[in-house]
Amino acid sequence: MTASQNTPAASRHAITFVFITVLLDMVGFGLIMPVLPKLIESVGHMSLGDAALVSGWMFFAFSLAQFLFGPTMGNLSDAFGRRPLLLIAVAGLFIDYMIMSLAPSITWLYVGRALAGLLGSSYVIANAYIADVTAPENRAKAFGMMGAAFGLGFVIGPAIGGMIGEFGERLPFQVAAGVSAINFVYGYFVLPETLPPEKRRAFDWRRSNPLGTFKVFSSYPGVLPLCVVMFIYFFATSVYPAIWPFWGMAKFGWTEWLVGMSLAAFGVVAAVFQGGLSGPAVKRFGEHNTALIGMISATLVLFAYGSAPGFLFVMILFVLHGPEGFIHPMLSAIMSKAVAENAQGELQGGISSIMNIAMLTGNVFFAQLFGHFMSPGAMIVSPDIPFYTAGVIMVAALLLFLRVDHVKT
Repeated sequence: MTASQNTPAASRHAITFVFITVLLDMVGFGLIMPVLPKLIESVGHMSLGDAALVSGWMFFAFSLAQFLFGPTMGNLSDAFGRRPLLLIAVAGLFIDYMIMSLAPSITWLYVGRALAGLLGSSYVIANAYIADVTAPENRAKAFGMMGAAFGLGFVIGPAIGGMIGEFGERLPFQVAAGVSAINFVYGYFVLPETLPPEKRRAFDWRRSNPLGTFKVFSSYPGVLPLCVVMFIYFFATSVYPAIWPFWGMAKFGWTEWLVGMSLAAFGVVAAVFQGGLSGPAVKRFGEHNTALIGMISATLVLFAYGSAPGFLFVMILFVLHGPEGFIHPMLSAIMSKAVAENAQGELQGGISSIMNIAMLTGNVFFAQLFGHFMSPGAMIVSPDIPFYTAGVIMVAALLLFLRVDHVKT
């Protein structure tokens, strides 16, 4: 299928493929989350607290690679089309999972994570796909559907990963590699191109400078303040990937299975809110107010998790946590309306840079915070301090967002 065949039917097929691609990528990612703490403990022969510190630096390697190369992927897709870049990204995930499933040392785990960040920019291209095939007024709902794919991936992946992780901490990585391989084969045969040649632009290395990508935000009115909000939001909420499995194991004694079940349960909530409720919420409240609801939700639950007495209470909190899923798609939709159509890939690359620099610093920060307050010599020994700290940071994001007006199209 060529770019010139970008008919409504082809557009629906492209959206379907991107949804499945994001879903399968998140299944693969979700598969490994419940067992990563045990894998690091096993390979590195270290305690849970020390493993959390290593995990934080691994995420730093992953996010740094995405920060450095995500903009390049977005700009390459603006120049050569979405299809080849998305296939390369999916192939990169397969290689990463194979490396981690065979890793004989901590060093090889770092190599795998860095490689995943280098090539695993599928969501950047996926969001550019959405911008290609949807009208501006429909993008909030479409971005919400991609969020639903993330949620569904976290239903399927962690549930399976938690179960098969009981048979060995490396098995989920091997299964994740198989999922990525299937995704690549599927995409190779059915993936349509959505960016016709006449809408492409020449590749420019200056646009791929990870710091230079921020220029896209200053070029369009009203975008830059939302970038600051997005950065603070991603920094605060990086507490979840930084410590969630370690927090559950340290505070409640969760097994890999319970960690997987908790992630799967939240995936259900995320899918319902992002996929089923984002469209109606936008229609009723508008994009700005829907994002505000998400901001309030994100702030409250961070403090609540720190006070959670047990697994059941955490499950109840997931319902309150659900509206947080509105934030990213709403902010992306608002900003996409203010950017030229031939710069959507650059915009998504810039958003990727914001997300990754916030999360690479946030993951290290919260992992270090967790490790410090779990060490025997700490003034207060508690796994909850990172959540309270993230809550305070999220208050700053909420207050700033209240001062930001709608981006004018």
